[in-house]
Amino acid sequence: MHPFPSYEQLRDLIQLARREDLGDGDVTSRLLVPEDAIGVGTLMQQEVGIVCGLPIVEMVCRTYDERLRVEQIPGFHMDLIEGRLSDARQTPLLRIRGPLRSLLSAERVILNFLQRMSGVATQTQRYVRRVAASGARIYDTRKTIPGFRLLDKYAVRCGGGHNHRMGLFDGLLIKDNHVAAIPLKELAAELSRVVRQSRAEDPARFVEIEVDSLDQLREALKVDNVDAILLDNMDCPTMELAVQMRNTAGKHSQVQLEASGGVTLEAVRSIASTGVDRIAVGALTHSPPSLDIGLVVDD
Repeated sequence: MHPFPSYEQLRDLIQLARREDLGDGDVTSRLLVPEDAIGVGTLMQQEVGIVCGLPIVEMVCRTYDERLRVEQIPGFHMDLIEGRLSDARQTPLLRIRGPLRSLLSAERVILNFLQRMSGVATQTQRYVRRVAASGARIYDTRKTIPGFRLLDKYAVRCGGGHNHRMGLFDGLLIKDNHVAAIPLKELAAELSRVVRQSRAEDPARFVEIEVDSLDQLREALKVDNVDAILLDNMDCPTMELAVQMRNTAGKHSQVQLEASGGVTLEAVRSIASTGVDRIAVGALTHSPPSLDIGLVVDD
């Protein structure tokens, strides 16, 4: 199983979620639920998909009330269901036991995390399945909700996808806006200069160049020590030509090609069939449908 982010990494996000929802107190629970009432709630997966994010349940509970206890359900241990596809409806996930007021106050925040992460994982797997056996891999992007980057990228991995760079700090991606003022005839030389400087700073740093035309691709293929070239918003026939150019580029024929821009579930198989190695899909994290997960409190 992929390592889940630590509480230290998520503390600020969880506390922010608590503050914006709870404010100075849960009025409804305070007026309706006796202070000494103890409750038990069961988290239920109610839709086919990949459940993702279960370790955060205990972290949220701890933030609301140390007396809330997360319990494994016999036959549904967290390690067995986290990141796994379930095609059964009404699947129990975890049980939470403790002060009922606190349980009800924490409910929405717990579900917000689980529903989104499970939605990202499930959406990712849909794309991964569409390109199965094509040789292309599905990658995420930086199009994440602020604060959710670690969780979104974890969920992508749970869905069978791959992570692009975590942020601007851990990879060199030269985009069109970076080189907009450079004439085409000078592009290869300028790109070579930047890549050499990057390799001098960190030989292991991932290096990628974005191009939006075959003319730019021809120049980018002259540059040494590039890991990938991103084909921005190209149609499938153009990407097929790009793959042919790469395949006949001599010593640079091993550079990976990445399709990006406007990738949909309906189009992704056709994109994969062009021969590209990587497909970047912003929809994995910028607009995933939430997975239906609920909390059922025992009578």
